[in-house]
Amino acid sequence: MIYGLADLHLDYTGEKSMEVFGDGWKDYQNRIFDNWNDIISPEDTVLLAGDISWAMDLDAAYIDLKKIDEKNGRKIILKGNHDYWWTSLNKINNLGLSTIDFLQNNSFTVEGYEICGTRGWMSRDSKDFTDHDEKVFNRELMRLENSLKNASDNEKIVMLHYPPINVDRTFNEFFDICKDYKVKHLVYGHLHGIGHRLIKEGIFDGIDIKCIAGDYINFEAVRIV
Repeated sequence: MIYGLADLHLDYTGEKSMEVFGDGWKDYQNRIFDNWNDIISPEDTVLLAGDISWAMDLDAAYIDLKKIDEKNGRKIILKGNHDYWWTSLNKINNLGLSTIDFLQNNSFTVEGYEICGTRGWMSRDSKDFTDHDEKVFNRELMRLENSLKNASDNEKIVMLHYPPINVDRTFNEFFDICKDYKVKHLVYGHLHGIGHRLIKEGIFDGIDIKCIAGDYINFEAVRIV
Protein backbone atom coordinates (compact mmCIF):
# COMPACT_ATOMS: atom_id res chain seq x y z
CA MET A 1 0.00 0.00 0.00
CA ILE A 2 1.04 3.63 -0.55
CA TYR A 3 0.48 6.20 2.20
CA GLY A 4 1.09 9.94 2.50
CA LEU A 5 2.16 12.34 5.25
CA ALA A 6 3.55 15.88 5.04
CA ASP A 7 4.90 18.49 7.44
CA LEU A 8 6.62 16.37 10.06
CA HIS A 9 8.64 19.42 11.16
CA LEU A 10 11.00 17.24 13.17
CA ASP A 11 13.39 18.86 15.64
CA TYR A 12 15.46 16.59 17.82
CA THR A 13 16.70 19.62 19.81
CA GLY A 14 13.19 20.51 20.99
CA GLU A 15 13.88 24.20 20.36
CA LYS A 16 11.43 24.80 17.51
CA SER A 17 7.84 24.51 18.70
CA MET A 18 4.93 24.14 16.27
CA GLU A 19 2.33 24.51 19.01
CA VAL A 20 1.78 28.14 17.97
CA PHE A 21 -0.38 26.65 15.22
CA GLY A 22 -2.81 25.18 17.72
CA ASP A 23 -3.39 22.40 20.22
CA GLY A 24 -3.38 19.88 17.39
CA TRP A 25 0.42 20.12 17.40
CA LYS A 26 0.83 19.10 21.04
CA ASP A 27 3.46 16.35 21.38
CA TYR A 28 3.34 15.90 17.58
CA GLN A 29 6.80 14.38 17.17
CA ASN A 30 6.10 11.55 19.58
CA ARG A 31 2.71 11.01 17.97
CA ILE A 32 4.28 10.67 14.52
CA PHE A 33 6.65 7.93 15.60
CA ASP A 34 4.31 6.21 18.07
CA ASN A 35 1.68 5.84 15.32
CA TRP A 36 4.02 4.93 12.49
CA ASN A 37 4.51 1.18 12.82
CA ASP A 38 0.87 0.67 13.86
CA ILE A 39 -0.16 1.94 10.42
CA ILE A 40 2.77 1.20 8.12
CA SER A 41 4.04 -2.31 7.41
CA PRO A 42 7.55 -3.07 6.14
CA GLU A 43 6.07 -3.68 2.66
CA ASP A 44 4.32 -0.29 2.43
CA THR A 45 5.59 2.99 0.98
CA VAL A 46 5.11 6.41 2.56
CA LEU A 47 5.22 9.63 0.52
CA LEU A 48 6.58 12.41 2.73
CA ALA A 49 5.62 15.66 1.04
CA GLY A 50 8.03 18.19 2.49
CA ASP A 51 8.91 20.14 5.64
CA ILE A 52 10.58 17.09 7.10
CA SER A 53 13.09 18.66 9.50
CA TRP A 54 13.83 22.07 10.97
CA ALA A 55 17.57 21.33 10.70
CA MET A 56 19.67 23.99 9.00
CA ASP A 57 22.37 21.66 7.67
CA LEU A 58 22.66 18.09 6.47
CA ASP A 59 24.52 16.78 9.52
CA ALA A 60 21.74 17.92 11.83
CA ALA A 61 19.03 16.70 9.45
CA TYR A 62 20.63 13.26 9.41
CA ILE A 63 19.53 12.73 13.03
CA ASP A 64 15.88 13.30 12.08
CA LEU A 65 16.16 11.40 8.80
CA LYS A 66 17.70 8.41 10.59
CA LYS A 67 14.65 8.17 12.85
CA ILE A 68 12.45 8.00 9.74
CA ASP A 69 14.80 5.49 8.12
CA GLU A 70 14.43 3.12 11.05
CA LYS A 71 10.64 2.98 10.84
CA ASN A 72 8.63 0.54 8.71
CA GLY A 73 8.29 0.95 4.97
CA ARG A 74 9.99 2.59 2.07
CA LYS A 75 9.89 6.39 2.18
CA ILE A 76 10.02 8.86 -0.71
CA ILE A 77 10.81 12.39 0.46
CA LEU A 78 10.09 15.69 -1.25
CA LYS A 79 11.57 19.06 -0.34
CA GLY A 80 9.40 21.58 1.52
CA ASN A 81 9.89 25.31 1.97
CA HIS A 82 11.47 24.80 5.42
CA ASP A 83 13.88 22.00 4.45
CA TYR A 84 16.94 24.27 4.49
CA TRP A 85 19.20 21.23 4.97
CA TRP A 86 18.34 19.95 1.47
CA THR A 87 21.44 20.56 -0.66
CA SER A 88 22.18 18.46 -3.73
CA LEU A 89 20.68 15.07 -4.54
CA ASN A 90 24.18 13.66 -4.70
CA LYS A 91 24.91 14.68 -1.09
CA ILE A 92 21.64 13.51 0.39
CA ASN A 93 21.72 10.25 -1.57
CA ASN A 94 25.12 9.56 0.01
CA LEU A 95 23.82 9.69 3.58
CA GLY A 96 23.61 5.90 3.69
CA LEU A 97 19.88 5.77 4.47
CA SER A 98 18.54 2.37 3.51
CA THR A 99 14.77 2.98 3.22
CA ILE A 100 14.61 6.57 1.92
CA ASP A 101 14.61 7.95 -1.63
CA PHE A 102 14.60 11.66 -2.51
CA LEU A 103 12.36 13.11 -5.22
CA GLN A 104 13.64 15.98 -7.38
CA ASN A 105 13.56 15.99 -11.19
CA ASN A 106 13.10 12.21 -11.05
CA SER A 107 10.43 9.58 -10.38
CA PHE A 108 10.08 6.21 -8.69
CA THR A 109 8.04 3.12 -9.49
CA VAL A 110 6.05 1.73 -6.56
CA GLU A 111 3.50 -1.08 -6.81
CA GLY A 112 2.84 -0.33 -10.47
CA TYR A 113 2.49 3.43 -9.93
CA GLU A 114 4.88 6.20 -10.90
CA ILE A 115 5.64 8.55 -8.01
CA CYS A 116 6.35 12.07 -9.30
CA GLY A 117 6.38 15.56 -7.87
CA THR A 118 8.07 18.77 -6.83
CA ARG A 119 7.89 21.31 -4.02
CA GLY A 120 5.62 23.78 -5.81
CA TRP A 121 5.34 27.39 -4.68
CA MET A 122 2.92 30.05 -3.45
CA SER A 123 0.19 30.93 -5.92
CA ARG A 124 0.48 33.86 -8.27
CA ASP A 125 -2.52 35.59 -6.68
CA SER A 126 -0.78 35.77 -3.28
CA LYS A 127 -0.59 39.38 -2.11
CA ASP A 128 3.19 39.29 -1.58
CA PHE A 129 4.05 37.50 -4.85
CA THR A 130 7.20 39.07 -6.35
CA ASP A 131 9.28 38.81 -9.50
CA HIS A 132 11.54 36.42 -7.59
CA ASP A 133 8.54 34.26 -6.73
CA GLU A 134 7.65 34.18 -10.42
CA LYS A 135 11.08 32.70 -11.20
CA VAL A 136 10.73 30.08 -8.46
CA PHE A 137 7.17 29.27 -9.55
CA ASN A 138 8.26 28.67 -13.15
CA ARG A 139 11.25 26.59 -12.05
CA GLU A 140 8.98 24.39 -9.95
CA LEU A 141 6.59 23.94 -12.88
CA MET A 142 9.56 22.77 -14.93
CA ARG A 143 10.65 20.35 -12.19
CA LEU A 144 7.18 18.84 -12.04
CA GLU A 145 7.15 18.34 -15.78
CA ASN A 146 10.67 16.86 -15.68
CA SER A 147 9.52 14.40 -13.03
CA LEU A 148 6.47 13.38 -15.06
CA LYS A 149 8.51 13.06 -18.26
CA ASN A 150 10.94 10.80 -16.39
CA ALA A 151 8.14 8.40 -15.49
CA SER A 152 6.89 5.37 -17.41
CA ASP A 153 3.34 4.95 -18.71
CA ASN A 154 2.07 3.55 -15.40
CA GLU A 155 -0.65 5.43 -13.54
CA LYS A 156 0.86 8.45 -11.82
CA ILE A 157 0.76 9.77 -8.28
CA VAL A 158 2.01 13.34 -7.81
CA MET A 159 3.02 14.83 -4.49
CA LEU A 160 3.53 18.54 -3.96
CA HIS A 161 4.43 20.41 -0.82
CA TYR A 162 2.47 23.55 -1.67
CA PRO A 163 -1.19 23.08 -2.60
CA PRO A 164 -1.95 23.44 -6.32
CA ILE A 165 -4.56 25.99 -5.34
CA ASN A 166 -4.83 29.76 -5.68
CA VAL A 167 -5.88 32.06 -2.86
CA ASP A 168 -9.32 32.27 -4.51
CA ARG A 169 -9.44 28.43 -4.28
CA THR A 170 -9.24 27.83 -8.01
CA PHE A 171 -6.61 25.38 -9.25
CA ASN A 172 -3.32 26.71 -10.60
CA GLU A 173 -0.81 25.63 -13.22
CA PHE A 174 0.54 22.74 -11.16
CA PHE A 175 -2.88 21.15 -11.36
CA ASP A 176 -3.04 21.90 -15.10
CA ILE A 177 0.20 19.97 -15.68
CA CYS A 178 -1.21 17.05 -13.72
CA LYS A 179 -4.25 17.08 -15.99
CA ASP A 180 -2.04 17.14 -19.08
CA TYR A 181 -0.18 14.03 -17.88
CA LYS A 182 -3.37 12.24 -16.78
CA VAL A 183 -2.28 11.98 -13.16
CA LYS A 184 -4.60 9.78 -11.07
CA HIS A 185 -3.74 10.92 -7.54
CA LEU A 186 -2.44 14.25 -6.24
CA VAL A 187 -1.44 14.92 -2.61
CA TYR A 188 -0.13 18.07 -0.95
CA GLY A 189 0.67 19.53 2.47
CA HIS A 190 1.86 22.93 3.77
CA LEU A 191 -1.46 24.22 5.12
CA HIS A 192 -1.68 24.56 8.92
CA GLY A 193 -4.12 25.98 11.43
CA ILE A 194 -6.39 28.56 9.82
CA GLY A 195 -4.78 27.64 6.49
CA HIS A 196 -6.98 24.55 6.49
CA ARG A 197 -9.77 26.77 5.16
CA LEU A 198 -8.03 26.69 1.77
CA ILE A 199 -8.01 22.89 1.53
CA LYS A 200 -9.72 21.28 -1.44
CA GLU A 201 -10.19 17.52 -1.61
CA GLY A 202 -12.11 15.19 -3.86
CA ILE A 203 -12.05 14.14 -7.49
CA PHE A 204 -11.52 16.98 -9.95
CA ASP A 205 -11.10 16.35 -13.69
CA GLY A 206 -10.40 12.72 -12.91
CA ILE A 207 -7.69 13.45 -10.30
CA ASP A 208 -8.20 12.27 -6.73
CA ILE A 209 -6.85 15.06 -4.52
CA LYS A 210 -5.96 14.77 -0.82
CA CYS A 211 -4.37 17.11 1.71
CA ILE A 212 -1.84 15.24 3.84
CA ALA A 213 -0.59 18.10 6.03
CA GLY A 214 0.41 16.58 9.37
CA ASP A 215 -1.93 18.48 11.68
CA TYR A 216 -4.83 18.03 9.24
CA ILE A 217 -4.56 14.22 9.35
CA ASN A 218 -3.65 13.99 13.04
CA PHE A 219 -0.06 12.99 12.17
CA GLU A 220 -1.22 9.56 11.01
CA ALA A 221 -0.23 8.62 7.46
CA VAL A 222 -3.29 8.23 5.22
CA ARG A 223 -3.67 5.64 2.48
CA ILE A 224 -3.47 6.93 -1.07
CA VAL A 225 -3.85 3.61 -2.93
